Amino acid sequence: MPTSEQSVVSDPWMAKFFVHLATDRGASIYTQRNYRQALTEFQVWHGAERQPQLQWEKLERDDFRNYLRFLGRQQLGRAAIALRFSALRTFYKYLIRHGAVASSPMKNLSLPKPAKRLPKFLTVQQMKDLLEAPLKRLDRPKRKSAGRPISVAACHRDVAILETIYSCGLRVSELCGLRAADLDVPEQLVSVRGKGKKERRVPISRTALAAIERYWGMLAKRPEGQSPVFLSQTKKASPLSHVMLQTRLKTYLALAGLDPSLTPHKLRHSYATHLLDAGADLRSVQELLGHAHLVTTQAYTHVTTDRLKKAYEQAHPRA
Repeated sequence: MPTSEQSVVSDPWMAKFFVHLATDRGASIYTQRNYRQALTEFQVWHGAERQPQLQWEKLERDDFRNYLRFLGRQQLGRAAIALRFSALRTFYKYLIRHGAVASSPMKNLSLPKPAKRLPKFLTVQQMKDLLEAPLKRLDRPKRKSAGRPISVAACHRDVAILETIYSCGLRVSELCGLRAADLDVPEQLVSVRGKGKKERRVPISRTALAAIERYWGMLAKRPEGQSPVFLSQTKKASPLSHVMLQTRLKTYLALAGLDPSLTPHKLRHSYATHLLDAGADLRSVQELLGHAHLVTTQAYTHVTTDRLKKAYEQAHPRA
């Protein structure tokens, strides 16, 4: 399949849309990257299969049916195809709002239904082991090596990060974007900027706040106002990056004897699953997670229901 690295005709509407994603919608870097890739791939395909000059207002449903068949021949999974068409549909909504096209040619276009995948999560004990992992690095006997010495402050920062993700159910982008002013310590609340710049206030545990206080106490200057809650380095005011968070998590998963391929998002899944297991109602969990639609949150009920069924089958004498 042609790649986005090939030479393509620049498209002014695509350029405006990418700016719109980053500014007006406040889309995450992952959404921006995925949508840019999806639209560029379609542009390349259209140039190779149709004509070099892409005119969005002249495309018809058959064009997208042919593109759908093309993606199927590339052995792409149903989720990957759905992602590409989600980007195209969102782009057409933007074009309609700005008067570039009258309607979307993808209206009523049927896509292959993605397979249902239940969210992966850690058990309560596994989560406990992970939360304790950063400080275990400090307990290890020190060996002479050429590597950089382990930073005590960085380990306490990582404890605070893991406690905050698990306490608040945050996305990676939300955690990295936290500012000192977002913490309401007396009320035990934190203001979170989610997808589309939507703000919500969620509870934060005393344990997480105490971990943040210990970490801040090790810094040369306590974060205030718009300073990041979590710094990439103890002597610099730059916020923790997505990449660094993922790298550090892999280290702690391995230390805890867990699968190092698990992503930070799985900690959010664990948060939601444990709340539902403990009896929290679905609507409350939806609000806490910042889900726009209840159906997104309902994926976790399948997990908890399956676990209840297994417990029933193992415990009930007439099961």
